[in-house]
Amino acid sequence: MLFSEKPPLIILLGPTAVGKTEISLQLAERLNGEIISADSRLLYRGMDIGTAKPSLEERQRVPHHLIDVADPDDAWSLAMFLRAVSETVADIHARGQLPLMVGGTGQYVRAVVEGWEIPAVEPDPRLRGVLEDWAEEIGPEALYERLARLDPAAASRIDSRNLRRIVRALEVILTTGELFSTQRESGSSPYEVLMLGLKRPRRELYERIDARIQNMFHKGLVEETQKLLAQGYAPDLPPLSAIGYRQVIQYLNGEISMDEAHTQMKRLTRRFVRHQANWFKEDDPEIQWFSVGPGVIDEMAAAIGGFLRKYPDQ
Repeated sequence: MLFSEKPPLIILLGPTAVGKTEISLQLAERLNGEIISADSRLLYRGMDIGTAKPSLEERQRVPHHLIDVADPDDAWSLAMFLRAVSETVADIHARGQLPLMVGGTGQYVRAVVEGWEIPAVEPDPRLRGVLEDWAEEIGPEALYERLARLDPAAASRIDSRNLRRIVRALEVILTTGELFSTQRESGSSPYEVLMLGLKRPRRELYERIDARIQNMFHKGLVEETQKLLAQGYAPDLPPLSAIGYRQVIQYLNGEISMDEAHTQMKRLTRRFVRHQANWFKEDDPEIQWFSVGPGVIDEMAAAIGGFLRKYPDQ
């Protein structure tokens, strides 16, 4: 498979629990594709159940990339992700396969689609420590409000509970004297991109979320979290502050009950889905949306086939 012009990249996106994993597997099997994860939670080894990571059996069906590439205490930045994607896409094309990026981390997907060029701003441990101390004093929500006053555009893209990103945004602003939202530069994507979105009725999606969370506990989310802590990973590491792990740690510390852990996970995951919708809007003309149901694989495969026909060597 040889490509002229920009190489193609298929992106399958959609909210948590919509069904991206199985549909991406079927599409990749049909189209000689390989899957690149665009989910920031799947980077970390040992975090399988709480991230709904594709199983080993599923990863044996189709080659997967950017899964289990870091330990929970490794820091992965957006710039590192973009470099890894560039290398991975080139490798997949060199072997005559089709890259299929799959994920729900909106910032990752947009960075690829819009060709973001991330400026190198070295971390300032002293300043970061001051900001983290300030967050401890006034609370993450209050620190988020400070960011929103300084840079509303940046705040709109950051979860108000994501302390790591709030601190990083403030660190960059105070270090450079420029707004964090202007620090990224949009260039031209090196790929010819086709974005396919998956959707379900909101009520159905929420039911799937609830069932997924129940299954996580049944499969051993508590035990997985205990194992990570026993390996010496600090409970305040960013990956362990993700939905699910954070609630289980609170349960293990006696701060909340098991029922409350379930309730919080369901509520926060639904909020996360609404946050994802800010990145992937159903009225976005660049995204072709498909309702999950009978025949959706055929419909999406036909859309991909039509997209690839522009390549004479395809």
